Amino acid sequence: MTIDTFPGLSSPRLKIRRFDDADVSAFLAYRNDAEVARFQSWNCCSEEEAREFIEEMKILPCGQPGKGLQLAIEMTETESLIGDCYLEVDSREPRQAEIGFTLSRPYQKQGFATEAIAAVVGYAFHDLDVHRIVGRADTRNIASAALMERLGMRREGHHLQSYWFKGEWTDEYLYAILKDEWLKKNGGAA
Repeated sequence: MTIDTFPGLSSPRLKIRRFDDADVSAFLAYRNDAEVARFQSWNCCSEEEAREFIEEMKILPCGQPGKGLQLAIEMTETESLIGDCYLEVDSREPRQAEIGFTLSRPYQKQGFATEAIAAVVGYAFHDLDVHRIVGRADTRNIASAALMERLGMRREGHHLQSYWFKGEWTDEYLYAILKDEWLKKNGGAA
């Protein structure tokens, strides 16, 4: 495992890569969409914040425990930024990681997020030698829960009023998958 590098990933329709300066406009568009932000920890983003975020993500080491890395999701055909995904190796137990994802509204419900996260999960298990990956979803976010289930993640918990979120206590689902489960589901390929 080399923490400092991220090779970029590809899937049939997507590239998962580091952010670059050309992403600012598209990033701002979906980060400032109230419907996209509904279940995210942020509400909106200024251009200055977007540029600072992108600069940080361009150089943040991949796989460094406790440092979450957002990666750009690019549609291969159009070379357009359509969202981002998150990977953070746990600071206390570096053989565990957490995933997250955000997709621009026009690209939702077409399998792009599932495709992108499957690539990131495979990378984490193979290249970072992670043992277990978790994901969390507000229980009202049915689409995120369904995505994690499509990936073969199992719901391990339903935490009641466990997260103070945008002015209210919310319920949260915890999903997880082990490396062995992922390999079995994917015919031995990470």
